[in-house]
Amino acid sequence: MSENQARKWQVNPQYNPQEETKTIVKKVKKTPWISKGEKVIYSVTSAAILVFGIGMVSYASGTDSLNREVQQLENSINQQKIVNENLNFEREELSRPERITEIAEKNGLKIQNSEVKQAETVNN
Repeated sequence: MSENQARKWQVNPQYNPQEETKTIVKKVKKTPWISKGEKVIYSVTSAAILVFGIGMVSYASGTDSLNREVQQLENSINQQKIVNENLNFEREELSRPERITEIAEKNGLKIQNSEVKQAETVNN
């Protein structure tokens, strides 16, 4: 150090070199990263996407439940067809001419040289 600086230190013991180098700091207004208009656009767009997504999920749910109902109806129709086929088979078994003549003879009826025919064959 030079002599002058040393004397300054001795003359003014409260001297602080940092006080001399103080700079004035101006507050700078920060510009926002996203403007208000962009925020509105983003909010409206995200709300529309959310509503569309909810609508799509509810539509898919409704379609799924409708498909399940259709499958249940098809199953019940198939079961009813099977029951109907079994009943038709049983009807055909019960309407055999041999069975009818056998029941008639058990109940005391006598068949005299007549032929028992099924009604379906006679109508044809």
